[in-house]
This record gives sequence, structure tokens and C-alpha cells, in this order.
Amino acid sequence: MLFAMKSFGNSNAGPTHLFTLRNQRGMVVDLTDFGATVVRLVVPDRHGVFSDVVLGFDEVEGYTRIPGPYFGATIGRSGNRIGHARFTLDGKTYTLPVNNTPGGLPCNLHGGPVGFDKVLWQAEAATASEASVRFSHRSHDGDQGFPGNLAVTVAFTVQEDNALRIDYEATTDQATPVNLTNHSYFNLGGEGARTILGHILTLNASRYTPVNAGLIPTGEFEAVADTPLDFRAPHTIGDRIERANEQLRFAGGYDHNFVLDGGGKSLALAATVLEPQSGRELEVLTTEPGVQFYSGNFLDGSPGKGGRPYDKRSGFCLETQHFPDSPNHPNFPSTILRPGQTYRSTTVYRFKTR
Repeated sequence: MLFAMKSFGNSNAGPTHLFTLRNQRGMVVDLTDFGATVVRLVVPDRHGVFSDVVLGFDEVEGYTRIPGPYFGATIGRSGNRIGHARFTLDGKTYTLPVNNTPGGLPCNLHGGPVGFDKVLWQAEAATASEASVRFSHRSHDGDQGFPGNLAVTVAFTVQEDNALRIDYEATTDQATPVNLTNHSYFNLGGEGARTILGHILTLNASRYTPVNAGLIPTGEFEAVADTPLDFRAPHTIGDRIERANEQLRFAGGYDHNFVLDGGGKSLALAATVLEPQSGRELEVLTTEPGVQFYSGNFLDGSPGKGGRPYDKRSGFCLETQHFPDSPNHPNFPSTILRPGQTYRSTTVYRFKTR
């Protein structure tokens, strides 16, 4: 059976459900309609041993906590940070709730304290022939301070090449920022296992957007060459993470937007990650112009699935998206969606073994 559904418990938004998708090769993905969230992702290692490779919780209650780590969630209305929690659009300034203060500087993070990760989405089987589920949500005008009534759908499909494909669409009746992403934390050795510092990362990005002490982009583009942020050739995540570098000091490791060389013009390879001991390899393809690489710096040992502690740097994120704080930087690719337009974005997480 390619698609199944069962109860996932009660949330403050109502009863939730768990949807199981699987392919003929044994890959399994569990998703919940609370936050349109990836709960479990099971893939084989080089010996054919299957393990769950995403961090998360066994019950919906873990996903309802505010603030939370955003494990596996669909992030919006505007993913990542908006500096000073405000932006100006068409001559009007919009003030958003402050829910993050890195470096003591206020910002709006991932759409606010009750962003798309904290709402109950409507779910339906996307097609009769594929292992796919589509989640829909309507975000009202003024929701978390953002303008416009926004209709959003996110479809998750498990493909026969052991890939999870995510397709986003959105329309609006007023101009508004839209920047959607998935916030899964991966550990290719298995969730709750060793740190991700030995994972080998390659990023197809020659530039990144440097940040200030509040982790807000300065608006500049800098070359990764001759910096610890150069992953054009493979490096372990831990190889240079403790280097004396201002950008790494601000973030406590990696938490940076990389400008993809593909430019977001079509579905293109953005990143590859290999875990040498298991042989699991993750390829990330996207239509987005950027990817936020986060090395799990703020994980603090709190328990996840099975009560296992998720320690610092026990998971990494590759959040495909437009650039952080884009509404405040006219030189960045625009995240503004207007009436009559349709926002579309696709990301594929493909799993292989070596």
C-alpha cells in the first residue's frame, strides 16, 4: 500500500493525523497535517539496513511547543529571518511579531511564533497512483502581521528512485512576501546517533550572503573562496567549524544562506551530503536560488524520538529558499507575490548509497 493514514493525537488546533508514504524499494516517509511536517524518513544504508534519518518527535505534542526547533516543518509565510521584524512594501511598513533575538537583535523568524509550522493543514491524497499527499492552508490577511489572504498547497511525493519531492504553490489577493521551505534536520547515520560533524558536504555555491551579529544579511554577496564556507569541493562539516572566523562566531557554526550557482532557473543540484560509515548519500535539488545550511548549533540535548537526546550538531538542515530578509534588500531576488501570480517551487531530497 503506497498511502495510509492514522491518528497522531490531539493538538491545540484539533485532531491530527499521520500519513505514511512508501515506495516499492522500502523507503518510508511519515508526515503529519500539523505543520505539514516530515516526521519520519526511512532509507537504507549500503548494507540494506533501514534507518530513520530525520530528527523529530513520537507524538504531535512535541511539534506544538512554542518556541520549537521546527523539526521537519513547512516554514512560512516567509522562511528564515526578517530583520527588525518589519518590512516596507508598496510604501507601507508592516510590523511583525518578534520571535528571535540572536545577538540581542530582534527579528521575525520563520513567519512568526504561529507560522505555518503551528497550524493544522487540510490533507488529501494527491493522486491515486503515486505515494503522495497534498496539504492545503489558507493564511488570512494580517496573519502574523503579513498582508493578503494567501492560499498555499504543499505536495509530498515519495518517488521510486528513493527521493522525496516537495512541490509548493501559493496565490494571494494582495502583494505579500512568500518564501517557503522545509526545515527537516537530517542525520544520515540515523536520528539520535553521533553528531553530523563527520558528514561530507558539497555545496554548488560560489558565494554566500554574509550576516551581522543578529544573523541578518548585510545585503552584500561575498565569495566563499578562502573561507571556511567554501564547500565547492567536499569537506566534512566539522573540518573547519571551529575556525576563528567572524561569520562562524556570529552563528556558533554554520547558519548561512548560500547563493546557488544554478540561480534558481530550473531544478538543479544544490548540495550533496555523504555519511561515510553508513554509506548513505543525500542529494538536494531545487528550483530555488539559495539554500540555508544550518549545522544544528542550537540543539541542546532535549529529548526527541524514543527519548533520545538531540545534542548540539546532531542534525543538519539544507533549507532551499530565497534569501533571508529579502523584503528589506532590493538587490536580492524578490520574494513578493502579487495578485494574478502563482508562486511555485520544487525541492527534491534524493537518497543513494555508496
